[in-house]
Amino acid sequence: MAVGYSMPGGSIPWPDSPDLLWPRFPDYVVLHVARGKAVIEQKELHRRYGPIVRIAPNELIMNDARSLKAIYGANSTRHPDHFSATDEQLHARRRRIVNYAYSMSNVLQAEKYVDKCTDILLERFAEFARQGATVDFFRWAQVYAYDAVGEFYFGRMFGFLQNGHDHLGYIAATDVLIPAMAIAGVMPSYIRPVFMFVGLMFGRIRKAFGALGHLTEAADKVVEDSMSEAKKAEGRSGHSDILTRIFDIYYYKGKSLDFEVTDVKMEAFAAFFGGSDTTAITMAATMFHIVKDRRIYQTLLEEVDTATAKGELGASHIVYNEAVKLPSLSACIKEGMRVHPTTALTLPRQTASEERMVSGYKNPGGTRIGANAPIVQSDPSVFGEDADEFCPERWMRPGADRLGQYILHFGAGSRTCLGKHMAMCELYKVIPQILRSFHLELDSPSEPCLETQEYWFNKPTAVQLKVQRREIRRPN
Repeated sequence: MAVGYSMPGGSIPWPDSPDLLWPRFPDYVVLHVARGKAVIEQKELHRRYGPIVRIAPNELIMNDARSLKAIYGANSTRHPDHFSATDEQLHARRRRIVNYAYSMSNVLQAEKYVDKCTDILLERFAEFARQGATVDFFRWAQVYAYDAVGEFYFGRMFGFLQNGHDHLGYIAATDVLIPAMAIAGVMPSYIRPVFMFVGLMFGRIRKAFGALGHLTEAADKVVEDSMSEAKKAEGRSGHSDILTRIFDIYYYKGKSLDFEVTDVKMEAFAAFFGGSDTTAITMAATMFHIVKDRRIYQTLLEEVDTATAKGELGASHIVYNEAVKLPSLSACIKEGMRVHPTTALTLPRQTASEERMVSGYKNPGGTRIGANAPIVQSDPSVFGEDADEFCPERWMRPGADRLGQYILHFGAGSRTCLGKHMAMCELYKVIPQILRSFHLELDSPSEPCLETQEYWFNKPTAVQLKVQRREIRRPN
């Protein structure tokens, strides 16, 4: 039975044509995701029907940024179903256990090791510059991000940068796995066993299961190798990585917290699966928009060059705590995350038991409702009439601090991304380092927008750049 929703003068609309019957069933959401066009189709639904649209008998989507707090704020919602930790209290408890391991202070202790990744990336770009070849910046951002996650998280690079390609197959495995996990993640729990069983008859789903096994085995092996090395070193390690911090939790508090080796492996798998693509997407999309607009490009380049010449940025390696002080760089990164968030799926929450108003509509307790980041982050009532444009200056205007509350790039509420500090550190180090080392142009400057694949991650298909070496302005 469908739940009723109302507002003064009418009820929340159903989509009608061309899928007249689909929204009467929960799998209408699955259809959006399976087609890889959730953002495009949901934008059209909002254009036709307004700020809130019912896309399943008990599920709504909204595009009103000002109503985000009503959905994702403390004590406003609960999670009835999710493909990972389904119980909100369980999720909160697990998060508290590992939270400190992902803190910015711990991330910055490993920052110097990531400089090795940046050095190799710059060497690769220098080779492309000598050859006069174009660079798929997104693919190299993926390669870099995997090795950076290796250093931050596991205390070792995986060798992607040295080999120049996905030599271990992790990126390919993630590419295969994401669509299947996205579809399974949004479908009702009672349909998933059928999906898994029937899916085995299709090659793409079988590949997804194989990819899942590949990444799981890889994560397990890294954990087991690290445990073995720690025993040989009698617990003494000179490397300040996140896995070491998580092992400390297991060794010293595991019994009291019910935190076992399987929990350590789950954290490692999360790093394998989500730690590289999300950062690479933001890095590539932000660089695309910077390079495309030559005014923005020149402004940012001048800021980086001036800071380098004054000694405010390291001449060899850029340090996060230095880069974060550059206003134009910070504005570009914030705007990159706004116009191109990494996820292209609705983040659903189930409202608390009491009725509440969202965007002027009465929503009974127990209603599933969510927002899709690329849609809500282009709300003109919050971000202005130029909300669809890449405009870093919006983050430098008076009152810009309030805009952060309307950003879902790293999730919202109690489910924000644990790896966000790693991602921010990489973004603030790599983007200015490449800008000051190379002259960059789009291979196709007339390209109107960034082409993407929208299953779970909002993934660019490619970002082709022309690169030429340039001299770094050294301190006087």
